[in-house]
Amino acid sequence: MAESGKDLTLRASHEDRDRVIEQLRVAAGDGRLTMAELDERIELASAARTYAELAVVIADLPADSAARPLAPPAPPAQAKDVVRIDIGSGHNMRNGPWVVPKRMEIKVRSGHITLDFTEAVITEPVLSIDVEIGSGHLMVVTKPGIVVDADDISVRNGHVMVSTPWGNDVPPTLRVDVSGRLRSGHFMAGPRHRGFWQWLTRKPHPWQLPAA
Repeated sequence: MAESGKDLTLRASHEDRDRVIEQLRVAAGDGRLTMAELDERIELASAARTYAELAVVIADLPADSAARPLAPPAPPAQAKDVVRIDIGSGHNMRNGPWVVPKRMEIKVRSGHITLDFTEAVITEPVLSIDVEIGSGHLMVVTKPGIVVDADDISVRNGHVMVSTPWGNDVPPTLRVDVSGRLRSGHFMAGPRHRGFWQWLTRKPHPWQLPAA
């Protein structure tokens, strides 16, 4: 059955109808439906156009562990227009499936900020980052397809390093344009490094592993 709180008026897909039909077949195999009832409900499920119509077909059946719950697809992630990060001597990290905004304004005095894009949700082709770094550190963790342009950072006594060990032949999925000021801190962009034992046993770099 549909999860509570879901909009049952949304249109169902072929995959949704197939899941319900499979649940009906399992129910018939368990003795919950006669063959005549199975044929009738399969016909109704095949003709269903909305989640509400599908829900009626299986309303009196227990949820089957082999079938996924009937629910509308999750809404697409929405990128914020701007995200601001301002830290003194602390540490701030964005990692996992975080949604990449359209723009970021980052100010770090003596702390550390890490932006890890290896699992990030990318909805826009370009991310603009305006930085102001004192003696702190900003690290951008990339993967093939993430292109970082840091040519517009004004450097006083600090250090800027962008590493792309996979070359320039990988089609870009996100372009990160970085501009701003760097006093005596560090800006670094590149892939995640191997741990000591990974290096010692000559394991491939994380970015060389096939996608899951």
